Amino acid sequence: MKKDIILCGVGGQGILSIATIIGEAATRAGVNLKQAEVHGMSQRGGDVQSNLRLSTGTIYSDLIPKGGCDMIISMEPMEALRYLPYLSKDGVVVTSNKPLINVPNYPKEEELFAELSSLNHVVQLDIEEVAKDAGSARSANVVLLGMAAKFLEIVSPEALRDAVATIFSKKGEQIVESNLKAFDMGANVH
Repeated sequence: MKKDIILCGVGGQGILSIATIIGEAATRAGVNLKQAEVHGMSQRGGDVQSNLRLSTGTIYSDLIPKGGCDMIISMEPMEALRYLPYLSKDGVVVTSNKPLINVPNYPKEEELFAELSSLNHVVQLDIEEVAKDAGSARSANVVLLGMAAKFLEIVSPEALRDAVATIFSKKGEQIVESNLKAFDMGANVH
């Protein structure tokens, strides 16, 4: 079994934290992992993406070929569209539906959402609002991870939840609890 995932968003949104959580869960489950990150312009406001490859077998490359991605997990809807050439025909897009308009030529929202809605498998949500409801606006990335959990298959939602607790344990019990609540709220999106 394998899962090839592209994580994307804008610098400062927590994409690399999602990769760390998935990596922790995969390592604990004995799943092989390779990751390639692009964060040359990832200071706040710049494009950030990470190729994350998980497999029960050998992984020979850390880069995902065009048409080979099983899932795009995106903190920003336009960034999800940027990586569509990599998505397989049966691939899933899990994304925030709240644009972060940080460039002058950002597409019109109706065009952006029309393109997302035309995809076969897309799940989108205002993750920032859900994170606020969970008690921590900064945990929007963990809401997004919760939404993606059911599609990962190679790593169970329970393993991801345990990894959330581990990764945030150094920040105190309150941070752990708000992130677990955020994960659970994302996981319960239909």
